[in-house]
Amino acid sequence: MKTKEAISKKKIIYPIQSNLMGYLKTYSRDLKLKLHYENLLDYDQAFNSYDKKGKDTLWQTVIYKEQIATEIYEELKRIYSYLKSGGNQSSVEHLTIEKIEYCSFGNTNPFRIKIVNIYNDVYDYFYIKRPDASRIYGLELEHLLAPDKINFLVSEHTLIEEHIPGISGDVFMNDYLKKTHYDFNKTRIAKEFVKFNERCLVRLLGDMRAYNYVFDITPDFDDTQVRIRAIDFDQQSYEGRKNIYLPQFFKENFALVELVMQLLPEKTIAQYQQEERSIIGRRSLGAKQRLKDLFHTMEKAELSTYEKVVSLRTELAEFYQDPVFEKCETMGMLLERSLKRILIYSLKKNWDW
Repeated sequence: MKTKEAISKKKIIYPIQSNLMGYLKTYSRDLKLKLHYENLLDYDQAFNSYDKKGKDTLWQTVIYKEQIATEIYEELKRIYSYLKSGGNQSSVEHLTIEKIEYCSFGNTNPFRIKIVNIYNDVYDYFYIKRPDASRIYGLELEHLLAPDKINFLVSEHTLIEEHIPGISGDVFMNDYLKKTHYDFNKTRIAKEFVKFNERCLVRLLGDMRAYNYVFDITPDFDDTQVRIRAIDFDQQSYEGRKNIYLPQFFKENFALVELVMQLLPEKTIAQYQQEERSIIGRRSLGAKQRLKDLFHTMEKAELSTYEKVVSLRTELAEFYQDPVFEKCETMGMLLERSLKRILIYSLKKNWDW
């Protein structure tokens, strides 16, 4: 299945406004840095990175001149300590920076940092990115409304994110779903895709093509649990077509769409959609004040063009048969209405943010 409108080739990066920065400070998402994203661009050499199969990953390993490398590595360890342990420097004394990689495509052109425990070789990743208000709103909404929490920090010039582990959606479909020797419960996978699809629409997270989410696989006592987690939040409340917020309409996800059509009757799909809406509603109730503060910054924020806002509000009003969407003037207001609908129609609560 193809979308009716292609994803924008290059999304506009929106700056962090003062009210959003105030929100981040209130909820301890801010961090003062000596090292900023722009400093990492001052590398001396770069060469392509390859995966275990010898395939080009489209990342480049970067090397810094010796006179600045030590300072960069120490500051990266300090940043990691704040991300993982609130700034406790004793927690990173035994860690070393093994590799820094740069991705030249995408909106935020991230650096991926590999950090290793020198005592046991256990490693972790984190990311340094260009700050983008769209992505920050997407990360925060994921933290509040999705099944899993996300750890990230922001300065005026830099975005820091933890690594979200899992198997990339395209890799899972090609290397796991189609192979008979992997014993996954395909009905569970179909159910999870329905719920993920509904979650993306409700919270207006777009561009969930297969390489923008991962499968988190957890063995359970009688089966294997599978959860789909978004890893790319650049297209939070940006595009002007409803179908871009529905993963089912991307051709890259057709294997999962086919699975749903084969295994789930319409009534079951509707049941899972309602379950997901109710869960999102309850998470909204649990984060009432924080969401209220977030929407206070978001409802007037410029996160897309006005033409896209008008297009999306028209489609949502028609899709939900809800004329209130037509009164929305920004993407933040559209998202707020989307969540309020859940409280009204799924949880039967009339709650003013």
